[in-house]
Amino acid sequence: MDLKELRRQRRSRFTGSLIPYAGYIIQSGVAMVFLLVLIMFSAWYTALLRDIPAGLPIRWIMFVLLVPAAVHSSFRTYLQTPDTIFLLPQGHRMREYFAPSWVSGNVWKILRLAFVLITLWPLYIRTDVSPKNLLATLLVLILVKLLASYGLWRETAMLSRPAAAGYTLLRWAVGGLMVFAWFWQPSIRAVIFILILGAAYAAALAVPGRHAVAWERLITMEKNQGTRALMVLGWFVDIPGREQRVYARRYLSKWGSGIHWTRGTAYRFLLTKSFARGDIFGIVLRIALLDLFLVWMTQDSYLASGIYLVFLFLLGVQLTALRKLHSESFWLTVYPLPEGSKGRETIRLVFRCHLALALLTGLPLLLQLGERLLPVLGTFACGLLLAYLFRAAAVRKEARADEDDL
Repeated sequence: MDLKELRRQRRSRFTGSLIPYAGYIIQSGVAMVFLLVLIMFSAWYTALLRDIPAGLPIRWIMFVLLVPAAVHSSFRTYLQTPDTIFLLPQGHRMREYFAPSWVSGNVWKILRLAFVLITLWPLYIRTDVSPKNLLATLLVLILVKLLASYGLWRETAMLSRPAAAGYTLLRWAVGGLMVFAWFWQPSIRAVIFILILGAAYAAALAVPGRHAVAWERLITMEKNQGTRALMVLGWFVDIPGREQRVYARRYLSKWGSGIHWTRGTAYRFLLTKSFARGDIFGIVLRIALLDLFLVWMTQDSYLASGIYLVFLFLLGVQLTALRKLHSESFWLTVYPLPEGSKGRETIRLVFRCHLALALLTGLPLLLQLGERLLPVLGTFACGLLLAYLFRAAAVRKEARADEDDL
């Protein structure tokens, strides 16, 4: 059996299943909004480079944006559930199958890392009093990326899941310390520290027991990766057959429990619980926390307003994915929901969440209310306007869907 050819065929099959949606993405209004935001960001970033605020914490900005890009890793193995039977005899040869996955996963993420670094670099060299060399910085970040990818692969094969979770935290801590040392310490001292820490981390990865091939975990990871890709496409067009991951999140168990149980609010209850236990909430939470941190770090400049609005737009895009939840649920066709309640309750929940995030992520700006009253109020007004624009777009889309049904 040619394992490399098998993986190539599976990758081609998955890519081919996405190609039919390319035309819809190009025609999508969201795609045009993305293009508009990109143009606006370019104009704003150019203006920022011409007039950089004094005291900009550029090293912290580099740290916050580069650590996730360098440490986050993932692989597409295209494994399927029947492989636990049909590929099991090939377990001793699976390295041939996995090698292209590791290489391609790192190549694309290194390109993404380089894009983030090059985008930030003009601001960095104009702001930092002793900037590092671009090529040396890129090499250090690539080293962190490769080490993190190796760590993730070892974590996947570990026998103990608590140990794997602990090593996940260790991977992020090691990557963060390496990036921190590079930007805050002299180059030679930082390189020595990075090499010693990397060697210690690699040695630590050899301690836990591991599976030869962690079939079930790799299959679960592949399902999650495929679902995530379809969820991104779901921002632009309805994708049939998307699976939803479910998380316990006991700290959110009471969210939505106060909704009165009536026919009119039944879908609001279902959507609230689904949001609290699904992928979208985790993505929104991470974006909101990053937004809060960056706005707090730049609160005394117009950069905070730009960051606030860009991240608020991203939050709105993520929240609109709630419209796709339960889009193909059989039980919703059985339960007698009032006509139009599904779309109405979805728009209401999305708008309320977006409005709450607009207020929450702008809280650091209130610290500057006494010194920069008009810029702070103007930023909040733009944030609220953005939430209303998302709501208006959702209402129009829902109206067009109702007309098509007629």
